[in-house]
Amino acid sequence: MNITTNKVTNCNIYMDGKSYMGRSEEVTLPDVMPKMADHKGLGMFGEAEVTAGLQKMSAKIKWNAIYPEVMRKTHDFFNATNLTIRASIETWDGGSRVAQTPCIIFLRGTWKMAGGLGFKPQDNVEREDEMNVTAYKMEINGEEIVNIDVLANIWRVNGVDQLAQWRQILGA
Repeated sequence: MNITTNKVTNCNIYMDGKSYMGRSEEVTLPDVMPKMADHKGLGMFGEAEVTAGLQKMSAKIKWNAIYPEVMRKTHDFFNATNLTIRASIETWDGGSRVAQTPCIIFLRGTWKMAGGLGFKPQDNVEREDEMNVTAYKMEINGEEIVNIDVLANIWRVNGVDQLAQWRQILGA
């Protein structure tokens, strides 16, 4: 029996629709973490945590040189930027690549850190920027895996609206 594995070894970043292929060293997508609230009450033996929302999300991009068009955007803390990260998920079985599947991530947010420059002898200048992410969507092979937009009260997982009843109860 062969072991089937998936590999992602590269991606491309688009900022407001413009490709930045070959200009970044690394991108770190947001961790999606629930905001937990403690619950305890009379008659309960212990405490429990319940989900009360989502924690703030952030993403980081490490650039491999000075790009003025990037710095003009990342130093603007008042205007949102749209990022798209495109990757290919390669499926390997029995030592052969048997499939390639598109993975597309959409992020929107404002910059919370415009990184300084790191100079080293005989090496590229490095800088890292951090984005406060307010919208995060991931699609694999055209299927929505997660879609979060905290400013629009959207939270879907596998196409299921996690907030539908909540919005209806609030009249939103």
